[in-house]
Amino acid sequence: MTTAEVAERIARGEVNDVPVRSSRSTADIVRANVFTRFNALIGVLWVIMLIVAPIQDSLFGWIIIANTGIGIVQELRAKKTLDGLAVIGEARPTVRRDGRSAGISTSAIVLGDLVELGPGDKAVVDGEVVEADGLEIDESLLTGEADPVLKQPGDPVMSGSFVVAGGGAFTATRVGREAYAAQLAEEASRFTLVDSELRNGISVILKYVTWMLVPTAIGLIISQLVVKNSDFQDSIARTVGGIVPMIPEGLVLLTSIAFAIGVIRLGRQQCLVQELPAIEGLARVDVVCLDKTGTLTEGGMDVSEVRPLNGTGERYARQVLGALGASDPRPNASLKAIAAACPDGAGWTVTDTLPFSSARKYSGASFTEADGARSAWLLGAPDVLLERGSAALAETERLNEQGLRVLLLARTDGPLDTPGAGERLRLRPAALVVLEQRLRPDAPDTLRYFAEQDVRTKVISGDNAVSVGAVAAKLELPGAQRAVDARTLPTEAGPLGEALDAHAVFGRVTPQQKRDMVGALQARGHTVAMTGDGVNDVLALKDADIGVSMGSGSEATRAVAQIVLLNNSFATLPSVVAEGRRVIGNITRVATLFLTKTVYSVLLAILVVCSQVEYPFLPRHLALLSTLTIGVPAFFLALAPNRERAKPHFVRRVMRYSIPAGTIAAAGTFTTYLLARAHYSGPNALDAETSVATLTLFLIAMWVLAIIARPYTWWRIVLVAAMGFGFVVVVTVPWLQDFFALKLVGTTMPWTAVVIAVVAAGLVELAWRWVDRRFPA
Repeated sequence: MTTAEVAERIARGEVNDVPVRSSRSTADIVRANVFTRFNALIGVLWVIMLIVAPIQDSLFGWIIIANTGIGIVQELRAKKTLDGLAVIGEARPTVRRDGRSAGISTSAIVLGDLVELGPGDKAVVDGEVVEADGLEIDESLLTGEADPVLKQPGDPVMSGSFVVAGGGAFTATRVGREAYAAQLAEEASRFTLVDSELRNGISVILKYVTWMLVPTAIGLIISQLVVKNSDFQDSIARTVGGIVPMIPEGLVLLTSIAFAIGVIRLGRQQCLVQELPAIEGLARVDVVCLDKTGTLTEGGMDVSEVRPLNGTGERYARQVLGALGASDPRPNASLKAIAAACPDGAGWTVTDTLPFSSARKYSGASFTEADGARSAWLLGAPDVLLERGSAALAETERLNEQGLRVLLLARTDGPLDTPGAGERLRLRPAALVVLEQRLRPDAPDTLRYFAEQDVRTKVISGDNAVSVGAVAAKLELPGAQRAVDARTLPTEAGPLGEALDAHAVFGRVTPQQKRDMVGALQARGHTVAMTGDGVNDVLALKDADIGVSMGSGSEATRAVAQIVLLNNSFATLPSVVAEGRRVIGNITRVATLFLTKTVYSVLLAILVVCSQVEYPFLPRHLALLSTLTIGVPAFFLALAPNRERAKPHFVRRVMRYSIPAGTIAAAGTFTTYLLARAHYSGPNALDAETSVATLTLFLIAMWVLAIIARPYTWWRIVLVAAMGFGFVVVVTVPWLQDFFALKLVGTTMPWTAVVIAVVAAGLVELAWRWVDRRFPA
């Protein structure tokens, strides 16, 4: 296709213009943070308070505006980070225009473009094959059929499928929103906040809160506005003061902020989080399955030796290897190393090729040699091509034990595509090609980190088991000495799972076996992460709880993975794990603070309704308490380092602490309030009663905060002390006393409030420890 034809197609709108974005739009972010049911409820109450009460009682509204603004800013920062990373990791298909091949963005493909395909490439639009050289396409992500399909000219290509072997080209017949993969590509790279145990748990909590809030709020409204004959505006203020703290409005915003900051932090390390819950998911992982090539070893290899067999001359063997290297337009890492080391295949003409396949473990080609002779050659795994007991295989085993990778070059008299090996292929071994793999320098530290974090590591590779074990041993992986050949593994899920639990290193694993291994581990209750960069990893990446792809990996692996390491550094994974643990552990902590407030607010409202007394607090009092004991400390605690391994049952873990703590806080506060009502009299009695009740509730809430802040570090101690100092300033500075209507009258009731608070704090401590023993998480 010419440039003029491309321009004409673009003008007609026949372009692959589906918007693929890595994050929500700015409008979506603003809408999601502003238009929530709780913001609507609080907004109505805020307007009421602005009309009937002093500005001090409207502070809760300004706090919501601040929290919402912070949430929007952080998500926009995360969006900017994600969008920038998505451009770096975007697939660039190769098309032929004006007689030249060039990589372009996916959105620049037009109807009729000739798109080239090679191993690992993903079809991004629908089309029809026009060239095929052993082209095998895996359509399992679309059809569920795991076996690759051999494509011939005229066959259809479905967008979303990927090449596992061979190469070719196809003409784009459906682009844009008409292509089947348009939805897949957009969905695969979208920034999402769903399907997360953490967020689902918060939704469940909010549902429970709504059920409690509605009847309690109705009862409080009736009690304060109908039953009591106090000042109308004061009754409204106290009614609103009872309703507002029941809503854990900041919890959702704080969770979004924590996730967004996690995305920003990981983005700085060139880690693209394609699905936000992946941060949380990797923190829950207890088994990491690693592909050796490209993960523990670097992608490149070097030919260290060519060992002729059966009288074959080394120069001739290198000529054959050079011709094989030149025969593949898209060589894999092994063939690239061979082509670089053996540039001696000039003058040989290719007559037929057999592309490498992970399932076969070998490739091949037929040639007309420089002197006119015809020959056919196979290059692949010695233990697949050779019969057991052969001398060459014994030599291969000795080399594998040194951590070297060995390929067999063999001449064949049979057709290249004959299934099977050994006698059926009538092979004559010609040479062993010894390849040296480059270990990643950061791999030992990363494996050590996972061991320290109680995350089990499984090395799953298609290479020879002895060779894989030797590489793992160099990296000091426990269990590397007992490498298992996957061809000896059982096929049933139960026995397979037992074998996987008992061993750490597996070789000669087929793509389908990788998938089966992931399923067997999941069936035994494990949360599994799978890393890889090759086409043979796609099925396992898709089925794993968390799929991690290298940025240099195939388009197919990047499309199905939730996390893409754009810097190709396996050492980034600990940062992802740590970020997930920080988010989950800290949100669990601060959720306890928010839900404790909800519990004591609901119980206080119920006690007030049942006792037919004025609600003890104005909105300004609870705004102060929420800011000092929840809002400010929760923000810092949510962003603090946290290496605790993520645990399941988020709702149960939060509620088992919140319910007893909130109950004790409500009981202690209401006891102080009733004693104060009996002690004080006169026109300003209610203000005095409110002040001592506020003191009691603050001290109890501070103790809950002190428990949540454990284990103590210097900054946590400073944080708790600063919140306490802030309250002391409010109750001692005259103009702040007037602003917040907080003035402690006399000494009897203030000290009584302190004593009750100390007793309640002791009960909270005992309840906390009892819950830990009685209901362990």
